[in-house]
Amino acid sequence: MSTSVSHGSHDEAHQAPMLGSMGVDSRKLGLWAFLGSETLFFVTLITTHLIFYARTKATLLAAGTLEKLDPRTHYLGIELTTVLATLLLASSLTMVLALAASKDKDWKRFRFWQLATILLGTAFVGGQVYEFIHLYHEGLKLAPQYVLEGETVKSLYGVTFFTMTGFHGLHVTIGIIWLIATYVKVGKFPNSPENPMDIELAGLYWHFVDLVWVAIFTLIYLI
Repeated sequence: MSTSVSHGSHDEAHQAPMLGSMGVDSRKLGLWAFLGSETLFFVTLITTHLIFYARTKATLLAAGTLEKLDPRTHYLGIELTTVLATLLLASSLTMVLALAASKDKDWKRFRFWQLATILLGTAFVGGQVYEFIHLYHEGLKLAPQYVLEGETVKSLYGVTFFTMTGFHGLHVTIGIIWLIATYVKVGKFPNSPENPMDIELAGLYWHFVDLVWVAIFTLIYLI
């Protein structure tokens, strides 16, 4: 009797080796925990940037130069960033289609949509690099100084902006590498039972970086 129970437990563990006590795949649970910590990380970056923008704005307003030197209106534009946001939103759609294809085990369709996601993500990173170069040539410094009533005041608007958007670009780059690795792995081992979960985990991370950019685009560029 005990032997039978032991064999039954062993078979269940073999069928679902990654299931935790909550009935959720431990890899997915681990990724959700990681994304939760990353959410706090980006909330901190965005909040810090908004605080220093408010300080810079107050400094320029007191000096009577806000209308002329407001870093948002003077340097940032929404034309390019709107295109970048569109690229990432489109990549979320192609990622969903890739996951759906993987669940149907239609690997040809999966490769098409996964490759489309990779290309859209790469185009986003390329656009962000172009924006950084453009802002540098336009004169957006990391820590510009302003003179207010004879006192020199340093602004950290630039450094917080480049740190925030730069870290997001790094996360997108990591996501692209992850997607490429998944694409190659599925191509070599199309019959692996781990493929659907591997693709789903990569998709969760990709949707996360997309949502972070939506937050940055809304709070930094639009408002």
